[in-house]
Amino acid sequence: MRRIGILTSGGDAPGMNAAIRAAVRHALGKGLEVIGIRRGYAGLLAGEMRALTRAEVANIIQRGGTVLGTSRCEEFLDAKGRARAAAVLQGAGIEGLIVVGGEGTFHGATLLAAEQGVKVAGVPGTIDNDVYGTDFTIGFDTAINTALEAIDRIRDTAASHERLFLVEVMGRTSGDIALGVGVAGGAEDVLIPEIPTDLIALGHELRQSWQRGKRSSIIVVAESGEQGRVFRIADEIRELTGLEPRVCVLGHIQRGGTPTARDRILASRLGAAAVDLLLDGGGTMAGEVCGKVARVPLKDAWEKRRDVRVDLLAVARDLA
Repeated sequence: MRRIGILTSGGDAPGMNAAIRAAVRHALGKGLEVIGIRRGYAGLLAGEMRALTRAEVANIIQRGGTVLGTSRCEEFLDAKGRARAAAVLQGAGIEGLIVVGGEGTFHGATLLAAEQGVKVAGVPGTIDNDVYGTDFTIGFDTAINTALEAIDRIRDTAASHERLFLVEVMGRTSGDIALGVGVAGGAEDVLIPEIPTDLIALGHELRQSWQRGKRSSIIVVAESGEQGRVFRIADEIRELTGLEPRVCVLGHIQRGGTPTARDRILASRLGAAAVDLLLDGGGTMAGEVCGKVARVPLKDAWEKRRDVRVDLLAVARDLA
């Protein structure tokens, strides 16, 4: 193998640039040429690529987002699109591909490998922390710290005005962000998509809290793929308790910003490891399990589901 490609796909995550930097420099050290592909699979289909040197990936480790850009590509969902992508890779002399992203990215990469024989290695980059086969994904630590800082600020206002606040964080199918900031932020409760919410029981707990003299509370709500979910929940709590909850939606602020040291280190380890996975034949994702780099079948990364962190939910509710 002499030339490899690298792209970032799906939602951006802090630390993706650190992974790009690590993959490029580790590959160059092994005598490989690295081609950066812009805008994920859409850029691959459009042939948007350029050679990456050590100098071109200098001073990006501290930057959020992705210098290669990213997108979601409907055409790549079709087998004909993936066949065209393989032809583009072949025409550019690219013999292996590193993809940085989440479940959707790995699903597409698995199909590209199975249908077209392209050697592919994955690096888990998503703030949702919902990829099977790794304890943490790149971007998750930064996202929860960003959300936690916001919740700490909201708590000051909640205490000053004796308010109940519902804070919505990202997490369409995974409640890991909500659980992390819920425990670290001392939330009254955490509502996640994996476990049905009993609003009647929640309303009862809130009423009891207020009767005990508590005059401010924070409830963390994962978005759960339902637009406006947190406002609906706020309306129901108002009816059940007579309280006047305030809503704060953190939104895409959780995606951006300077990656934490934890994310930079994780991205550097996994980005470099992905190069070795390609040289060993590909078909796998570089993950981190119990502090060590793990090789995970790429298909498992998107097909299998992570266990729900019910232990963290229990801690959050016990300490509320």
